Amino acid sequence: MPEGDTVLQTATRLHAALAGQVLTRSDLRVPRFATADLTGRTVLDVAARGKHLLTRIEGGLTLHSHLRMDGAWRVFAPDERWRGGPGHQIRAILGNTEHTAVGYRLPVLELLRTDEEDRAVGHLGPDLLGPDWDPGLALDRLLAAPDRPLGEALLDQRNLAGIGNVYKCELCFLARVTPWLPVGALPDGVLPRLVALAERLLHANRDRPTRTTTITSELRTPPNRNLAPRPTPDTGRPRPRPPHRVQERLFVYGRARRPCLRCGTPIRLADQDDRPTYWCPRCQSGPTP
Repeated sequence: MPEGDTVLQTATRLHAALAGQVLTRSDLRVPRFATADLTGRTVLDVAARGKHLLTRIEGGLTLHSHLRMDGAWRVFAPDERWRGGPGHQIRAILGNTEHTAVGYRLPVLELLRTDEEDRAVGHLGPDLLGPDWDPGLALDRLLAAPDRPLGEALLDQRNLAGIGNVYKCELCFLARVTPWLPVGALPDGVLPRLVALAERLLHANRDRPTRTTTITSELRTPPNRNLAPRPTPDTGRPRPRPPHRVQERLFVYGRARRPCLRCGTPIRLADQDDRPTYWCPRCQSGPTP
């Protein structure tokens, strides 16, 4: 599932292609809105709210979409061949004289009044990449359920909006705890630093090319000193090279059975709430499946 920084990149591309332009083509291929015609209206702006996309259109309308696991918006020039999937996967087309935006496999697509956007996004917590970011509120929401596993709490968009499965795994590694550790069991002071680090990492990656989220190079201090003070245990084996000298973008995500960049122990993989979850059994303490 795309992370908040990827969704923001999508919103930026759509805004650049559509905002300020009059729609000359409009096609919403979902039964409820199949007869809606937006041609002749000007697109005002395209914004991201957490993992949601809000395309605001003249006349007080908002096209709300969510990518979830497989959705994508592609932007094409007038004579460019559309790429993104077969035609039957297209759910939305918005075009003007210069660009055409095509939405593929969008599991959520609805047209609503702009003044009713809260129906779609009002439940979200503070947005890590938005003007409403409030670390204190995010912390309060996370702590409201102290028995909840940290990984699940971080993914709950009602607590803070924008974290996906990649960041969940990486943040738990940097906190030196497993994603199954209850929020209330975190060592003192770790959760506020974790929330601050989440904001820092999403901001650092929001301008990177899509699908190239990088964690290792964004940390100027070794990961074992970033959040938790205790030193790396001596495993008796050669230590891996420091992350900035290893061509790795992530510490644990997608690295099952490969050596941990901190201690060399093979990274483990298991499901948490039906999502693949990666962790180091030596560096991260806490319950595991």
